[in-house]
Amino acid sequence: MKKIGLKILGVLIIVIIMLQYNVVIAATKSELNASSSETDQKIQEAKEELENINAEKSETLQQVEELITQISSYQSEIDELNNKISDINSQIEEAQNKVDEKQDDYDNQQELLEKRLVATYEAGETSYLDVLLSSDSLTDLISNYYLISEINESDMQLMEKIKKEQEELEQAKQTLETSKQDLDNTRAEKQQKTTELQNAKAEKDSYVEQLNEDEKNTQAELEQFEQDKRDIQAQLAAIAKKESASYNTSNISNNPSSSGYIRPIVGYGITCGWMGYSGHTGVDFTGSGIAGKPVLAAKTGTVVTSTALKYSNGSYRSYGEYIVINHHDGTMTLYAHGAPGSRLVSAGQTVSQGQQIMSVGTTGNSTGYHLHFEVRVNGTPVNPAPYLP
Repeated sequence: MKKIGLKILGVLIIVIIMLQYNVVIAATKSELNASSSETDQKIQEAKEELENINAEKSETLQQVEELITQISSYQSEIDELNNKISDINSQIEEAQNKVDEKQDDYDNQQELLEKRLVATYEAGETSYLDVLLSSDSLTDLISNYYLISEINESDMQLMEKIKKEQEELEQAKQTLETSKQDLDNTRAEKQQKTTELQNAKAEKDSYVEQLNEDEKNTQAELEQFEQDKRDIQAQLAAIAKKESASYNTSNISNNPSSSGYIRPIVGYGITCGWMGYSGHTGVDFTGSGIAGKPVLAAKTGTVVTSTALKYSNGSYRSYGEYIVINHHDGTMTLYAHGAPGSRLVSAGQTVSQGQQIMSVGTTGNSTGYHLHFEVRVNGTPVNPAPYLP
């Protein structure tokens, strides 16, 4: 009986413990559910607040954003025109040197011909026939005949050379004049763009005065982003210019699918395309669970840039963590907004197609986890979509 009583007691204790455990579990589940509901509610409130902010974004700020992009475009065009002016000036200098060289050659040949004519005149009535008839022997006659032939041939060659030098001189002068005309046209175009830039800046400044402090901060971030993009553009254009003689980009420009790229991220599609919004110079890949996913080199190449753009206070700006790869065929690819500290490659390093170079993040001018991807031909951004499989 004692054993049965002990067994019953043991069972009762176990039942009591289980009941208490279930009560605890139930309480915990209830708390978790309540906490989860509260979290969901906060997330929803945050989403609604963000939507309200976007919806309530003042028309003035929208105007400022559009003008910032427009101003950046004008400045980029002016930078390109300045480069063109520099190139034309180099062409003019080269053409001027060629004109001077050809003029010297022409003057020298003309002077030589004039001396020959003077010598012939001073010889009086003496003719080639007189020279032949004055020969003392057959050997002397033959010798004089060949001498006259050589002189005659030399005169003919001299006249032909002068004629050729004159034609080349005229061509060099024409090239010089064409370059000078191009320079004048480019300078006029630059002046027009400069005027448009000044007008856009004045219009922007008038709108900026109407912004509140938060909007002014947004405006400053956008202007910094545009400045960073122009700096990157100048850097990559300079690299492309140095290499331009070693490759022909016409085929890859006309047939972008022949680029041989792979997609820079597996399992995700383009959610924001080329110029999906003003100033968007690439495409964006995003989707559920993309945070931290591997970013892959679209093609074998050399890393040109691997860095993080930050403000002086250490916070990210613009492209954030980004990488640029030069594929040495006239194209480069840019990968932006990587996760903090996730870059796996350095400038100067050779990377293979499909190699992981960093992880997806949301650093810099980004509103959520995604990969921003650009294709550049001769340093200038183009629509990446046709280059991707």
